[in-house]
Amino acid sequence: MKSITLFLFLLLFSVSAHSQSVGEKWMDVNYAGDTLSAHTLDVYLPNGNQPSYHPIVIIYGSAWFSDEWKGVAFNQIGQPLLDAGFAVVSINHRSSRTDAFPAQIQDVKAAIRFVRANAADYNLNTSFLGITGYSSGGHLSSLAGVTNGISELTEGNTTLNIEGTIGDYTSTSSNVDAVVDWFGPVDMARMQDCSTVKGLDSPEAVIIGGAPKDLPDMVTLLSPINYVDENDPPFLVIHGDSDDIVSHCQSVFFSEELDRKGVLEEFISVPGGKHGPVTFNEETFKSMTDFFTEKAGN
Repeated sequence: MKSITLFLFLLLFSVSAHSQSVGEKWMDVNYAGDTLSAHTLDVYLPNGNQPSYHPIVIIYGSAWFSDEWKGVAFNQIGQPLLDAGFAVVSINHRSSRTDAFPAQIQDVKAAIRFVRANAADYNLNTSFLGITGYSSGGHLSSLAGVTNGISELTEGNTTLNIEGTIGDYTSTSSNVDAVVDWFGPVDMARMQDCSTVKGLDSPEAVIIGGAPKDLPDMVTLLSPINYVDENDPPFLVIHGDSDDIVSHCQSVFFSEELDRKGVLEEFISVPGGKHGPVTFNEETFKSMTDFFTEKAGN
């Protein structure tokens, strides 16, 4: 588990030191109608006088282990989005230590449905709704994007309900309109040396409940790269070329597939970028906010 410990350390170490200039906010809102802290979200509005704001859902990275790091996600990437005039919705999801996949993507989609259904209560304009996340949060953001309008995924003899039935708004859309993927693992079949699966001590093994080599259908189902098509929303992909936690090749593979299907806006490879440090910088934050601003028509 050494690599997992380093993974979590780097994410915490790289928390941005932005001054938190926030307008109105709502904290620990439960989006599932239960009492789980894993099913809560925070809504932040910019300082401003607009009647409503386009929301960006943000998802933390934790190797899918944490169920309550929404505050960390805001500290990492929330402030640039607020400064650009977006509302920020930072969400928790269930941990892979307690709930196997697809619980995590079901939570993401439930949170999006909640945001749409309750937009007026939080001064949100969901005519555009973006999503972004880093590391495992980049994976979940990407999976949300490539499964717009898809309730189930099937591989071999395995079928997963990825939409789920969590919360009170199951008839509301969970679609997203644009995705920014920050160094997400997206191809679980090539996580080791850019060519094969990792072992039983990997985060992927925890989330699918066994060694990846023994669960090929689950490896495929967990991997957003396998579900890219021409109807997906536009993607911006950002990855440091010195990332030693999630290899840079993951985003190379993903960007090539997104480009083949005509939904890649840009792939930004950050020279010397690590798993957060250096990759998170003023220029890449601006690329993120410019991308969302253009797609929202702001």
